[in-house]
Amino acid sequence: MNKAFTREIDDAEADDDLPSQAAPSLEKNYITAAGYARIRTELLDLIDNQRPKVVEIVHWAASNGDRSENGDYIYGKKRLREIDRRIRFLTGRLAIAEIVEPALHHGSEQIFFGARVTYADAQGLQRTVSILGIDEVDSSQDQVSWISPIARALLKGRVGDVVHLATPAGTVEIEVIEVQYPAPAAG
Repeated sequence: MNKAFTREIDDAEADDDLPSQAAPSLEKNYITAAGYARIRTELLDLIDNQRPKVVEIVHWAASNGDRSENGDYIYGKKRLREIDRRIRFLTGRLAIAEIVEPALHHGSEQIFFGARVTYADAQGLQRTVSILGIDEVDSSQDQVSWISPIARALLKGRVGDVVHLATPAGTVEIEVIEVQYPAPAAG
């Protein structure tokens, strides 16, 4: 193949061209205060603890001479790129974060961001999910992102409403059984 149609790049350039995380490019990143704090803690840990340690290792490895076969140097540089990529990602996500306080809706029967919703399908099978931000969801804890199909179907619904959820197998009707919000902080 003609060299005009190929582009040879080294590993450093190849890593930088890859997307760091699969996150939608939304104008706003809705998140709870707890989710924001968790992400901010991770970012500060990367900046204050992990990155300086890796920089120290890379500096030490570089001082040992030949870098082409120096595993500590090669791995350290790769890890440094990973940390820097994650720092850029988290910084960008926090920059567009909009903190939403679910407790403001405490006692409401309408579904908004931060709600814990119990719903039932046509067979009567009940499931409970919490609607949270993209960056704070843990599916093992029955949490769903506010942009997920189930959340989009439920949002703005009320207790007793039957909403339509589009699935690959067709549209499914689900009934909202219960809506809960955290209690406001005493203070």
